Amino acid sequence: MKNLIAWLLLAAACSGCAVAPMVASGAISKMDWNDVQNIATKVSKAADSQRELTEPEEIVLGGGIASNILGAAPLWQDKKSQRYVQQVGQWLAQQTERADLPWHFAILDDNEFNAFSTPGGYVFITRGMLLAMRNEAELAGVLAHEIAHIVRKHQLTAMKKASGKDILFDLGSNVLTVDPKIAAANPQLTPYLKKGISAGTEMYMRGLDKGDEFEADRMAVVIAARAGYDPYGLPAVLQSLQTVNPNYAGLALMFKTHPSFAARLDMLALVMNEAFDKFENQPALAPRFKSSVTFPKPAK
Repeated sequence: MKNLIAWLLLAAACSGCAVAPMVASGAISKMDWNDVQNIATKVSKAADSQRELTEPEEIVLGGGIASNILGAAPLWQDKKSQRYVQQVGQWLAQQTERADLPWHFAILDDNEFNAFSTPGGYVFITRGMLLAMRNEAELAGVLAHEIAHIVRKHQLTAMKKASGKDILFDLGSNVLTVDPKIAAANPQLTPYLKKGISAGTEMYMRGLDKGDEFEADRMAVVIAARAGYDPYGLPAVLQSLQTVNPNYAGLALMFKTHPSFAARLDMLALVMNEAFDKFENQPALAPRFKSSVTFPKPAK
């Protein structure tokens, strides 16, 4: 946050230095002062729109989007399962180049089969998806897919494409118009941030580009293998979902926002081929998974 504040102060100082000599020399005698300011603002905006959000900005934005997701589906009130998913997710995140993000993993109390992630390190899996799995390697594969989206900043890229970069510029330039700590704890206080959060939330109903989903799959099997899991956990989940009735309401959003399971499996088959054979004996950890997740008791 201190770096961002310094950047904003420096930008303001440099802006003043650039226009002051023009005023002193009378160079703007034929130009209204407001016109000069407008031109300077447009030039600054054009240059700044090319930069990526800083990590603190990304974390604040992702936290706001995560809050919106939680407004639609609350957390599953099962501490044992939540703790377990958090532990698995944290271990996977440490295998990536963004291990220092403040990662958060949680289970949504929702019967749908899905998983989500938001910028800055927020990852969610639905209860329905979790309870449909058979082992920890499958869980690791799905969480690693969502981790990959964050590592590669797929959501931020999608927001830039959808907004013509304006939303991310407004966010990057104005997120600290209130005290940074207050903005982080109460994103709704910053109108520009609220705009970005709204756009980011809408993106989850549209989905990411197919190329982003394929890239996240490719990265997921690598992350899982690095973490010591059987990397075939993700393909196993996709194969299982492929057998579910396509008319099942719980899969509607995944069908809408992701490539077909068949296409994803075909892509993974090409990527993994024989290169991953040496990892296939890494553990799936089914017993630990079954003892760590609270499954519903069978009906009597």
